[in-house]
Amino acid sequence: MKTDRTRRHVLLASLTACIGLVAGAALAEYPERPITLIVPYSAGGSTETMARVFGKALGDELGQNVVIKTRPGGGGAVGSAEAAAADPDGYTLIFVSSDALIWPPMTQDVPYKTEDFDFVSQITNYQQAIVVAATAPFDTMEGLIEHAKSNALNYADQSALSRTFIDYIGAQEGVEWTGIPTKGGGEMVPFLLGGKIDFAYSGGIHGRYAEDMKVLMSMNSTPLMKDPDAPTIQSRYGIAMPSEAIIAAPNGLPDDVIARLEAAIEVAVQDGDFVTLMSDNLGFPINYANSADITAQMGALTEGMSAILATQ
Repeated sequence: MKTDRTRRHVLLASLTACIGLVAGAALAEYPERPITLIVPYSAGGSTETMARVFGKALGDELGQNVVIKTRPGGGGAVGSAEAAAADPDGYTLIFVSSDALIWPPMTQDVPYKTEDFDFVSQITNYQQAIVVAATAPFDTMEGLIEHAKSNALNYADQSALSRTFIDYIGAQEGVEWTGIPTKGGGEMVPFLLGGKIDFAYSGGIHGRYAEDMKVLMSMNSTPLMKDPDAPTIQSRYGIAMPSEAIIAAPNGLPDDVIARLEAAIEVAVQDGDFVTLMSDNLGFPINYANSADITAQMGALTEGMSAILATQ
């Protein structure tokens, strides 16, 4: 009888060990094939520029290629809708501004909700700003407003959200200006430098044109990394645009895949080429946050943007 019991214990221990090995192997197998990283903005903008370098670093860490797929349109809504509709298996991710997953579902007829995503990690904060060409006849936000009182000005916006904030500023200052939609920073730059518009919203690409553009105001709640002396929209008007650049996935991503991605992303953001791009070229800080922290932040952002929308 003792021998039978011992055999059963040995068999149970062996079975448990096998289950553990299978589970470990299943975790180690992800990813088994290339990963698609959707960028819902045009090529040439700050997000696509970051994604190209970051995607290589992430692929090196995961041991698989990360394929960058640009899907611009609707201020990020087109690419976000495609990501939301994908299988939640870790093979489709999106590199996106936090507002693109919150604002369109609040204000447009789009086929996704904020709840349709799992938020995996934060990468950085966009260095959002109001910018003008270096040749503009003013150097400050006050100068822009005074100029607008006696001149009909056009500006480049990249989404309904940036337009909402800029028009809110105009309403507060008693001036009117006309928004010209542009397809990401890649189109905004030639519009501004070519004189087709008078000022622009920039999601951060202006950092690559320091000699050609002047920053008048940070659209974040905090000062900009490369232009710390520029006033913030928060200090002037008591509001700020969401600034988080995040990695998200279709809702339902397995916990072990989230953990694998979190660990790989935390290493990838410290890649030498990526750090150089961020600090020397774009002037973006590296602000990594894990899934739990960015998920909580997205909830707070949703509440804040609902409050802004209520003022419209």
